[in-house]
Amino acid sequence: MFDWVVKIGGSLFPDYAIDILDNLAGQNVLVICGGGIFANTIRELNENMNFSDSTNHFAAIDCMDIIGELLVDKVDCAVSVYDLNAAKSMIGYGKVPVLLPSRFMRCIDSLEHSWDVTSDSIAAYIANLIDAKILIVTNVDGIYTREPSLEDAKFINEIDANKLLSFGETSVDASLSRVLINFGSDCYVVNGKFPKRVLSIIDTSINIKNTQYTLIRGE
Repeated sequence: MFDWVVKIGGSLFPDYAIDILDNLAGQNVLVICGGGIFANTIRELNENMNFSDSTNHFAAIDCMDIIGELLVDKVDCAVSVYDLNAAKSMIGYGKVPVLLPSRFMRCIDSLEHSWDVTSDSIAAYIANLIDAKILIVTNVDGIYTREPSLEDAKFINEIDANKLLSFGETSVDASLSRVLINFGSDCYVVNGKFPKRVLSIIDTSINIKNTQYTLIRGE
């Protein structure tokens, strides 16, 4: 159905996210967006309100819909869809489908309802359903040994998902490693501030030497 599921991190919204989505024109990809500032607001409210785990989970997924809709409004080649059949049909019209996952996930969701599970794990879960590869586009180069802003943080070009389990939440959510291990899937993490890096992973005809990404091996 699709070669790749590309998850565009909410941290890249709006300008970088718009640029990435525009650059995906003509690629056989399904796009899923992170919840960005809207999901972060839910997290902050939860500190005082203590909503139920399921309410937090689905409210954050609703935020993924919001970012997706806003991005589609700014990118001519993109179209929002609520299910996989609609997404597939849009490829035939030369569009880049952006899945708004709220309805879909309320029907088939089997992931843990906690803040460990965010759009990263959801994208990997959906990629497994459609037998696609998974690319997570974020605002840093990939996985680091520590917070990237710290001086002694070292970039990791490749890591086993079992080892990443001990890292907790990094530039990807804390649950992604478990999802990749369960499905036996690999995942790429790349910096979306450089669209050519993104394209070089999903399109082998892009002729640039890109070593700035992390490959997480789940197999």
